[in-house]
Amino acid sequence: MELHILEHSLKVASIEKEGIQICTHGLIKLAFLASKTRCKFFSLTETPEDYTIIVDEEGFKELPQSEHISVADATWLALNVVSGGGNASNSQPIGVTKIAKSVIAPLADHNISVFMLSTYQTDFILVRERDLPMVMHTLSSEFTLLRVVNGETVAAHNLGVSNGFVKPKLAPRPVIHPLSSPSNMFCVTSLDPDTLSSVATLLMDVMFYSAGTKEAGPSGEDSTHIRFFSFSLIEGYISLVMDEQTAQRFPNNVLFTSASGELWKMVRIGGQPLGFDECGIVAQISEPLATADIPAYYISTFKFDHALVPEENIQSVIGALRTKSAPQ
Repeated sequence: MELHILEHSLKVASIEKEGIQICTHGLIKLAFLASKTRCKFFSLTETPEDYTIIVDEEGFKELPQSEHISVADATWLALNVVSGGGNASNSQPIGVTKIAKSVIAPLADHNISVFMLSTYQTDFILVRERDLPMVMHTLSSEFTLLRVVNGETVAAHNLGVSNGFVKPKLAPRPVIHPLSSPSNMFCVTSLDPDTLSSVATLLMDVMFYSAGTKEAGPSGEDSTHIRFFSFSLIEGYISLVMDEQTAQRFPNNVLFTSASGELWKMVRIGGQPLGFDECGIVAQISEPLATADIPAYYISTFKFDHALVPEENIQSVIGALRTKSAPQ
């Protein structure tokens, strides 16, 4: 398999809920008027706590300076595993559990922190730019390493690091953070970019103005129902993650759906903000899922992590992860 190192230099940032209004102009431009910018990588995820943005340096210029925006103190690079060659965004998705043992676990063993973004099309593994030599050293035996330069895929040159790394001791990786599962059921979907303008008003409402209209179902208020919505526009491909009630607001035949109409349940990782320095969080979750052959999407945000698993697997997933939990 091939591991592509994409050319985007990325920023990861958090926008406080009360500060979203001052950022709306730039965010709308990035999401709906991308042709008017030089941005090629943009993702916006809303959680109950904040908005997380992953954006390339050109896109970051569209955002105002504000005390409501916190930026992670590193430049990040996106890695993408491609099966059988081809473009990262139109190849067959690998799935985060399929790369758990070949990518995520080895990086965790070498104390390399990762930030995950699963989309409808593929999975992006974000690593700090300064960690790239170690990343390449760690994964070179398992993958053909390629870099994307000016849109062309070329062989990734060894960065001059060939020795001096100590082989890590492989230790058990217990789940050490609290887990919860909201009551929502989620869709992972996409739409044709040519139809984006037809639903732009609806999407803007969902992204920026619907926070106060929580749909909790016929039984009324549901305390375990959370606000979660993710929009990504990466190299021309759109990915959407939303709960079932939000998806029902869209016109028929606009959103892509699988033949099975599959719904996903969420496992939320973290009882307090996780930070960016701890290594192995994604591996703690993805390895047991890989062992059980359960597919998953994984979305890291500024404060918490989120795994999406098939609805029918949620109880066995929670059980398996809690079995792996570290003793209190």
